[in-house]
Amino acid sequence: MARFLKNTDARKGMHPGSLVFIGKKKIEDCIVSMIQYNADSFDEQSLDEISDSARFVRDDFFAWLNVDGLHCSEVIRNAGKHFNLHPLLLEDIMNTGQRPKLEEFDNCLFFVLRMLRFDEQEKRTVSEQLSIVLFENLLLTFQEEPGDVFDPVRERLRKQKGRVRTAGPDYLAYSLLDTVVDSYIEIIERLGEDIEDLESEILANPSQAAMEKINAFKREMNYLRKCIRPARDMVVQLLRIDNDLIRENTIPFLKDIADLFTQAAEAIDTYRDMLNDMMNLYNSIMTNKMNDVMKHLTVFAAIFIPLTFIAGVYGTNFDHLPELHYQYSYFIFLAVLFLIAVSMLIYFKRKKWF
Repeated sequence: MARFLKNTDARKGMHPGSLVFIGKKKIEDCIVSMIQYNADSFDEQSLDEISDSARFVRDDFFAWLNVDGLHCSEVIRNAGKHFNLHPLLLEDIMNTGQRPKLEEFDNCLFFVLRMLRFDEQEKRTVSEQLSIVLFENLLLTFQEEPGDVFDPVRERLRKQKGRVRTAGPDYLAYSLLDTVVDSYIEIIERLGEDIEDLESEILANPSQAAMEKINAFKREMNYLRKCIRPARDMVVQLLRIDNDLIRENTIPFLKDIADLFTQAAEAIDTYRDMLNDMMNLYNSIMTNKMNDVMKHLTVFAAIFIPLTFIAGVYGTNFDHLPELHYQYSYFIFLAVLFLIAVSMLIYFKRKKWF
């Protein structure tokens, strides 16, 4: 499956709002879990069906309902019926190649962005799509598979740390976005350390392996840029909208994560420029090496030009060359060649031509 674009052949010819899964199936069955909380109480449980949440939701509680697995069209369809979600919203949830964005609907706000992690074994960034639906007292999240970066948020909910238990779902959505952008910055810092070390490696040993590393880092930075820049625009758009689902006291926190997204995007641009500079540096070093080789070859070629001329003259077939019949002609010939070669080497050295 391509990293930058997903194969959408399965959706060809389908009407808008069709629930067709676009992506790679990562788990066998969908998993539905729910967290309910307020300032005084906390409850966490797994559900068999997303419609079961109606039996447990209480008016004096905030709820966070999470679905792991986007390939289960029946679960997504039931979520749409139960929470009155727009068909185009459901379609976007099941399309894992969706561009990060924010959309307003009559009863909710819809966010799409990507969660990232760095695979140490493959040495590449791995992502999954995260969809967030914000209601007045409920937050819905849809992920491709279990395992995410939200454990610190869950721990704060369990232990009543900070204001997350007293604030509404909009603050919980901010907390999730904040954790996602923190993971972005962590990955960028991880790659940035390797990129900065690579510059010293290129100066010390500009090998083909170093060039391959540059290309690999450029691919990773381009992929991060594709994920993070639209997510930054999404948060900026969120700050500009006038929607009652975003409470006034949450806006300063959203401004903070907008700064973090901007910091991440600027760091990516910085490292991309560094990689371009490293590629230019590598090419310059290799060009200089080639010039040195050509310079030495030219010097040796220049030395052998007069030697070849003399050898050509005395290698002719004319009988009347007086020197040919002299007893020591061969040794004189070699001495002359040697003196010419040494004289030219001394001359070139003094001129600093090599």
